[in-house]
Amino acid sequence: MTLSPQFLDELRARTLLSGLIGKTTKLQKAGREWRACCPFHNEKTPSFYVNDDKGFYHCFGCSAHGDAIRWMTDQRGLPFMDAVKELAQAAGMEMPAMDPRAAEKAEAAKGLHEACADAAAWFSEQLNGLPGATAREVLAKRGIKAETSRAFGLGFAPDSRGGLKAALKGYGDPLLVEAGLLIQVEDKAPYDRFRGRLMIPIRDPRGRTVAFGGRIIGDGEPKYLNSPETPLFDKGRTLYNLDKAAPATRKTGRVLVVEGYMDVIALAQAGFGEAVAPLGTALTEAQLERLWRLAEVPILCFDGDGAGQKAALRAAHRALPLLAPGRSLAFVTLPQGQDPDDMVRQKGPAAFEALLKTAEPLVDRLWSSELAAEPLATPEQKAGLKQRLKERAESIADPGVRTEYLAEFRRRFDALYAQQRAAFVPRAPFTPRGGGARKPGQPWKAPPGPVGAGAKRLQQHGIDGVLTKPVLAGLLLHPTEICRHMGELGRLHLTDPALAHLLDAMIDSAVEHPALDSEHLLTILAASGFDIIAQDLLRADQLSCSFTQKDADPARAREDLDEAIAILVTRPEVDAALAEATATMQANYSDDAYERQVSLVNEQQALNARLANLVQSNEDARAFSTEGN
Repeated sequence: MTLSPQFLDELRARTLLSGLIGKTTKLQKAGREWRACCPFHNEKTPSFYVNDDKGFYHCFGCSAHGDAIRWMTDQRGLPFMDAVKELAQAAGMEMPAMDPRAAEKAEAAKGLHEACADAAAWFSEQLNGLPGATAREVLAKRGIKAETSRAFGLGFAPDSRGGLKAALKGYGDPLLVEAGLLIQVEDKAPYDRFRGRLMIPIRDPRGRTVAFGGRIIGDGEPKYLNSPETPLFDKGRTLYNLDKAAPATRKTGRVLVVEGYMDVIALAQAGFGEAVAPLGTALTEAQLERLWRLAEVPILCFDGDGAGQKAALRAAHRALPLLAPGRSLAFVTLPQGQDPDDMVRQKGPAAFEALLKTAEPLVDRLWSSELAAEPLATPEQKAGLKQRLKERAESIADPGVRTEYLAEFRRRFDALYAQQRAAFVPRAPFTPRGGGARKPGQPWKAPPGPVGAGAKRLQQHGIDGVLTKPVLAGLLLHPTEICRHMGELGRLHLTDPALAHLLDAMIDSAVEHPALDSEHLLTILAASGFDIIAQDLLRADQLSCSFTQKDADPARAREDLDEAIAILVTRPEVDAALAEATATMQANYSDDAYERQVSLVNEQQALNARLANLVQSNEDARAFSTEGN
C-alpha cells in the first residue's frame, strides 16, 4: 500500500486534532489553542498545547511533539499503518489501493533509514578522530563550538573513494547507491559520493537522517554537494533543520528562512533555534506550505548580495498565488555582502535581533522591486509599472487578498503620481495659508472647496451620484467582475435604497453563480423584481465610459471599472475622515489636526482628479455635466 505525502497531508488536514486528542484528554480553550496537563508525563500545571490551525501538539514540559498520526502511534501505541487506517476511516477517506510492491518498498525504506543513520555516525567518528583534524579547524575558524557540532551531528568524509563503502558493506552496494551514499557509473564499481567534505546530516521532521549536505574542505567544486533525491529524500519538500526549528518556533512565534546550512547552525548557536533553510534551490510551494504550518508570516533572511536578494524576490513571486488571510511573508535585508552567519559572529545576536524587527512586509518588497525594475520617465514606463503591479496582484488566488493588493497598489501608484494627476483638476492642491499652519488664536476657516463645471456637478451630486449608476451598469454588463471586487463592494454604503438592494441582489447572484454572464444575471434579477431598475440603468447615459458600452474593448472596460469602483469606495471614506478632522479643528485647534485636514483635502482632490481623468480618458465621454460642452 503506497501512502504518498499528498495523501498523508490531506489526512492531517481533515483531522481536527483537538477533537482527536479531546477523546482521551481533557482540553481547555486557551485563545486560538487548547491546553491540558500533558498525557505523556505527570504534571499539575498544564503545559501541553494543541493547535488546530497548524495541526500539531507540543508539551513544554517533556517536549512531546507531533501531529495526528504521531498521537495515534505515541499515545495510543498503534503501528503506523493502523494509525493511518483508523484516521482515514474517521475522516471518510479511502485508503490507497494495495500495491504488491508496497511492502517491499516499505521494507527497503527501513534499510535506507538505517543506512543513513549509520553513515551519519561514521562521518561523526571521522570528524572527531585523526582524519577530521582539518575539518575541526574549519569549524573552529567559523566559531562553531563542539557542542553545536554534536547537536547537529556534523561529520567528515575523508578524501577516499571507498571509506564509507567499506564501513557499511553489510548493507550491500545496491542499497547504498539507492540511499545516495555511493555513486554507480554504468557497470563500474560504486564508490563514495562524498569525499573530502564537512558532512551535514539532513533530517526529516521526525529527526531521522534521510540525506546529507557536504561542504568542500579546501579548494574544489562544487562548494556544496547534496544527496540526490531518493525514496527518503525529496529536495523540494524538505527544509533543513525543520525537526529542531518546529519546537523552537512554538516558543518564539516565528520562523526564519536563511540560505544555507551554516547560517542555520550559526543562528542556532547564537540563540535563534527557529531557523530553517531550503536545500540549494529556490523555495518551492511545498516548502512554503510547511513554513506556514509553523508561522503565519515566515521571515526570509537571505544574503545581502544580489543573488540573495534575487532569491528573496523569487520566493515572493512564488508565494503570491498561495497567499490567504493570515498567510504572508516578510523580508530582512542584510548588509551588502553579509549573510546571517557573518552578522551574528561579527556583530552579535542583539544586532541580528534588531534587524529582524525591521522586517519588510511582502507588499512593500513587491512594490519596491517593481518600482526599481525600470526607469519611470515616460508615460509608457509609468503605465508599465501599473500593469506589472496589477499582474502581480491578480496572480493571487484568494479573492479577498487579491482585492486588497489591487487596492493597495492602486493607492500607492496614485500617491506616487498625485501631482501629475492633479493637472486634470481645475484647481491647485490645497496648502495652508501663507505656506504654513494656522497660528493658535486665528479664527478657523474651512479649506477652499472645488471649483469648475465638473467640480460643481460633484458638489451638487457627490461621488455617489456621479459614479454609482455607471458602476452598477458596468457590473450588469460584466458580472464576473462582481466576485473580483467583492471586498470593495462590501464596503459601499449607497444612499439610494433601491440601488443598494439591487447591488445586494447582484452580489448574491454572483456568489451563487461565479461564471455568471450578463444575460443570466438580468434574468435572475428580473425574477426578483429588479428588471425595471436594471433596464433603466442600462439605458441611462449618466456617465459614458468603456464599461457601460457593450462593444468596448474588454481589457479597457475592466481597467476603467477597476478605477471607478476604487474611487466610489474610497471617496466617501475620505469625506467622512475629513468631516471628522474638520469637527476636531473647530472644537480644538492643533497643528497635527490641521496637517491631517490638509492631507485629507489633498487626498480628496486627488480622487477628483482620478474621476476627471477617468472621464477624459474615454473618447466619447462627457464631462461631469453638459455645462462644459
